[in-house]
Amino acid sequence: MCVNLDDRQAALTRWVAQQMQQLGFARRDAHAELEVVSGDASFRRYFRTKPESQGMTYIAVDAPPDKEDSRPFVAIARAWRQCGVQVPEVLAADFEQGFMLLSDLGDDLYLPLLAEDAEALYGRALAALVKIQGCPQPVDYELPCYDKQKLWDEMQLCPQWFFKELLGLALSPADELRLQDVFDRLVESALEQPVVCVHRDFHSRNLMVLPDGEVGVLDFQDAVSGPVTYDLVSLLRDCYISWPAEKEEKWLREYLGLAVAQGVWCSGETPSYAQVKRWFDWMGLQRHIKCVGIFSRLFLRDGKSGYLPDIPRTFTYLKRVCEAYPEFAEFNVWLDQTVVPAMAACSRLPAGNRL
Repeated sequence: MCVNLDDRQAALTRWVAQQMQQLGFARRDAHAELEVVSGDASFRRYFRTKPESQGMTYIAVDAPPDKEDSRPFVAIARAWRQCGVQVPEVLAADFEQGFMLLSDLGDDLYLPLLAEDAEALYGRALAALVKIQGCPQPVDYELPCYDKQKLWDEMQLCPQWFFKELLGLALSPADELRLQDVFDRLVESALEQPVVCVHRDFHSRNLMVLPDGEVGVLDFQDAVSGPVTYDLVSLLRDCYISWPAEKEEKWLREYLGLAVAQGVWCSGETPSYAQVKRWFDWMGLQRHIKCVGIFSRLFLRDGKSGYLPDIPRTFTYLKRVCEAYPEFAEFNVWLDQTVVPAMAACSRLPAGNRL
């Protein structure tokens, strides 16, 4: 049965009032109105409530249970908070209705603040990342394994939604074989890496600057056990902002120093910088192949056009890696001859953002 979104918001408002009364709030505080904060690329919606007599605000989450499972979010949030990661505190959760009441990390997202002091902000983000990588499995929820099938399925989003649906390309059997070879190489590289706790979307739109200067972390419900460089790529080759190669290298070396000091590389000898850089680059290629597919699907299937301007930046990351490694030379030629012209001609990519 389809439930009207306004009906869900009304139900969430009543549920929040009940939970806040159970938490000891005065009646007038418990019935504070919900103000829309945002939605995201999923089906979740976020609202803020501010009790009159309280100096704090709270976040109410609507995650329809037929579309979103809130159990991983709650389990991971509780486990990571015990490790010192600044994620929202879960004050109440109703899995059957798909409602949560959380502490509020504020509105100071990393992305608009990076122009002011990127060095300090990235330094704190790298320290937070190392904490996440050192977290054990949640007690009541086992993080899924970022295995061969999952890595492969993610990359398949690119030929389906980006090449075929958005750009209108018809892939020949030779094209399909070429992609299979690239995907196989990237999966093999990913599975070579040490396995850690992976946030899976550790970037500037999911990180917050908290009042005490600490890093708040959002949108972690899809965390997995997987390759050690995955979150590092998400952060340093962010689909929403890019940096010169020399800054990337500086932060990569800074991360490696922190990770070694904190024992993240605990199985066998610490790999050389050259090996880590190769893993990082190839992991980035896997992620960015996936992301251009996701951004295309969000537009074509879900009607969310806001991610279209990020496709050229993401594709540029992808091309940089293909140009740097001879293993991807044939793929790079195909991109130059087939995909780049199709992007330039694609009217659905915003003007000024086409290659």
